Amino acid sequence: MADEQGLDLVEISPNANPPVCKIMDYKKFLYEQKKREKALKAKASKVVVKEIRFGPQTDDHDYEFKKKHAEKFLKDGAKLKAFVFFKGRSIVFKEQGQILLLRLAQDLEEYGKVEQMPKLEGKRMIMFIAPKKVK
Repeated sequence: MADEQGLDLVEISPNANPPVCKIMDYKKFLYEQKKREKALKAKASKVVVKEIRFGPQTDDHDYEFKKKHAEKFLKDGAKLKAFVFFKGRSIVFKEQGQILLLRLAQDLEEYGKVEQMPKLEGKRMIMFIAPKKVK
């Protein structure tokens, strides 16, 4: 029947009893499937990660300035990667860095939620904040 119509006989589910087949134009089917996948890929949202860097002894004014930028990033729907960078011997102030990041998380509570608590990785203490969904 497929040869008479000039189409292809395609096996849909080989595990069924009896196996299910369909008569269709296979090249057209593949083309439409690729087109559908491309449309889904275009609709998928891309995650943007913005970074904010602090020092262990960041001053209040600098902290407020960077906090405003963090609010803007979260409002725009970007993830936030806040980190404290320890230079040289400043690594002894690990607690200050952690307190600073936790304070930031508390201040940004209404804009986003903490995805990863502050964690020390080498000379950096990193924390991730994901934006809250806007209704």
